[in-house]
Formats: sequence, C-alpha cells, structure tokens
Amino acid sequence: MAAPVALTIFLLILLPEHHALATSAGDAHPGYADAETDTCGPALDLGGSSSSSSAAGAAGRRYGPGLEEYGGGRIVDITHAFRPGMPAYAPGATVGPIVRLKESMENGSDYNLSELSMECHIGTHVDAPGHFNQAHFAAGLDVDKLDLEVLNGPALLVDVPRHTNITAEAMESLNIPKGVRRVLFRTLNTDRGLMWKEGGDMSYVGFTEDGAQWLVDNTDIKLVGKYCFWS
Repeated sequence: MAAPVALTIFLLILLPEHHALATSAGDAHPGYADAETDTCGPALDLGGSSSSSSAAGAAGRRYGPGLEEYGGGRIVDITHAFRPGMPAYAPGATVGPIVRLKESMENGSDYNLSELSMECHIGTHVDAPGHFNQAHFAAGLDVDKLDLEVLNGPALLVDVPRHTNITAEAMESLNIPKGVRRVLFRTLNTDRGLMWKEGGDMSYVGFTEDGAQWLVDNTDIKLVGKYCFWS
C-alpha cells in the first residue's frame, strides 16, 4: 500500500472552463456560454485608501492568463482573482481589502507603498504537507518543500459524476490512464460556483476516504486539483 503522504499534495485550483484539457470518458467538455469571462489572474483592491480616479480604476482590475515557458510547453496561470468577501475556511475569518495603497504620492506622501494582507487558506492555493499533519508541520514541510517537477507539467481534466462525492466507485469510473501524474477534478462545486459565495458553503463535493485510498492504490497521480477549499 502506498504511504498516506501521497495524499498530502493537493493543488487547490479554480477551473475556468475554457482551459479544459479532457474529460473522463468521451469528448472534451464543450465549455460554457460565458467561457470568455475573465475570472483569472491577480486582482487589485485598494480598499478605498485613495480617492484618485487612477486608484479607483485599479481596484478590481483583472488580467488574462499569464504564460511562461516550461519544459517545452507553457504554464497557464488559471488562478482566480482574489477579492474582498471571498470565502475563508477558518471560523470567523473575514477577507478585507487584500491589496491597498497604504501611502500615495497623489495624496501627498513622498512615496507609493502597497500593503498586502490575506489569510493563506483562501482562493486558489496549494496545501502544504503540514496542513493536516502535525508531524510534517513540525518537520518544516511547508509549501516551499514541494517538488516543482510535480507541480508543473501536463494535467488531465476529468468530469466527476455530478450526483456523488469522489468515492472509490467514482474514481474507478473515471478510467484515468496509468502514467498520468496530475489530475484536475471538476465536480458539482464548479457548477454551483461555491468560490463566489460569501461566508463559505460547507455542502461541497469532495474526496471520501475510500476514494482517496483508491487513488493512492490504483493510480500514478501525484497532484490533485479541485474546486473548493475543502475535501
């Protein structure tokens, strides 16, 4: 049996449908009517700290997918925009202005200075091995210890049956080929747009214990991507 540590590498990623790669069985997903809507890339929120029109125009600005060369291919940044009010997992956690202009030359300061403030467990992010394992945390197994060769490379996008969690039965039905190391799971969470709801919605689809164990025992997957923080 594979070591449970294989389950600790999770890339939590929000999937824009126009970057679909493949589905579990059958034709590629046709996408959605609003597939061209720009919901990816970093966003600026100056938190109302500047009254200038230029600052107001920068607030909420989004940029298209960033492209970099890697291993003869392209890295496509499909990170969703970070914004105030987005769901945070920790009880009572709130997400206020993420990036604000703390000092502004337009407002009389000698310099421009931005301030970044956010909880790490929000939005599109990677879970560290120590996130749910105290021994790993104590050993310093943070995100910077993850293997970039695992985190970068081709990924297979699969559509999970919408009526179920990611169980062992669901995993088997996806027919994921041997040799595939990175899989992005599109579930009912994507259809429901849970990441756009304030306050967090705990009625999400995620991996069951038997589904996670089936993945470890029967596939070569080293990276799992899914929509929604929790599994």
